[in-house]
Amino acid sequence: MLSWQQINKKFIDKVVAADLSLQVADGELVAVLGESGSGKSTLLNMAAGLVKPDSGEILINDIDITFLPPEQRRIGLMFQDYALLPHLNVWQNVAFGLRMHGVSKSCARQQAQQLLTEVGLAEAATQPVGVLSGGERQRVALARALILQPQALLLDEPFSALDTTLRASLQQLTLRLLRQQKCPAVLVTHSPQEAFALADCICLLRHGSWIQQGKKSELLARPADAWAARLLGCDNVSDAYYIPQNALQYDPQNGVQVQVTEVCLTARSYDVQLLHPQYGILRWWLPLHQAVNAGDWLPLTVQRERIVFFQ
Repeated sequence: MLSWQQINKKFIDKVVAADLSLQVADGELVAVLGESGSGKSTLLNMAAGLVKPDSGEILINDIDITFLPPEQRRIGLMFQDYALLPHLNVWQNVAFGLRMHGVSKSCARQQAQQLLTEVGLAEAATQPVGVLSGGERQRVALARALILQPQALLLDEPFSALDTTLRASLQQLTLRLLRQQKCPAVLVTHSPQEAFALADCICLLRHGSWIQQGKKSELLARPADAWAARLLGCDNVSDAYYIPQNALQYDPQNGVQVQVTEVCLTARSYDVQLLHPQYGILRWWLPLHQAVNAGDWLPLTVQRERIVFFQ
C-alpha cells in the first residue's frame, strides 16, 4: 500500500498540498484529476522523493519513506516525455535500474528481454531509442518502470502525447501489467475519459485540496459542485445545477416543446443541442434510431428529481 498522510507543501505563496491524505491499495489504480497547477504532479514527485513535503508522511506498506533517497524507494515512474537515455539502446534502457542495483549484465539483459516480449518490442531490443515511434518509446518506459517489480508505480500523464488508438491500446497494456504485478499505482491526468477508462477510484484536486473522491459512477451521479462537474466533462452544467442525461426524456404527452438548434452525428449517437425555455441550451445524446434535424421541435421532459442542485 502507498499512502500520503496529512501532507502539506507550499512553493513561496502557492499551496500545492493542504493536509492531503490518500491511500492506494496493492493492485489498485487511483486517478488524480485537476487543472494545471493544482498540485497533481507535486503529489507524485513527493512520493518519488524528488520533492520534500513541508510536513506529513509518505508510507509504503506502513514504512515511512518521506525522506528516503529516491533510489532507495523502488518506485516506478512514467512520464509524458518518456525520459529515456539516448546513449543506450532499448534493452539497456529497460535494464538500467537492474544494473544500478548490481544485477549482472547477462541477467539484466535476460529480464529486460522477457519484459520487452510482454510489451511487444522483443525484436527492437538492440535498436537505439531514437529510431522508435512515440508509442514504442512509451512501451520501453513502461518496461523500465516495471522491471524492478516496484512497490508503487507513478504515472504522470504518460499517454497524453499519443494518438487516440495508440493511447487506448497502451492504457490497456499498462493496466494488465499493473494487475499482474499487484502494485499500487497513481495516474495524474487532465482527461476524465482516461480516468474513467483506467481508474478504480478518481480524486479531484483543486489548489492542493481534495474536492471529491470516489468511483466514476458515484462522481458522475452527484458531482460536489459545478467545478467538479465541468472537470468530469459533464454536460448541462450551470453554477446552480447539473442536468444528467437520464433527466432528459422524450415525452410526446407531457413534454415541453424545445427547439433543436444543432445536430452532429457521432459513431454511437446524435449529439443534439436544444434550446429549452427554462434551462437554456442543453446537450442531449440521442440514440441513432431517433433521428432529428436542426430546426425541429421536440417534446421534452426534464425530470427535476434527477437534477443535481449545488448548494
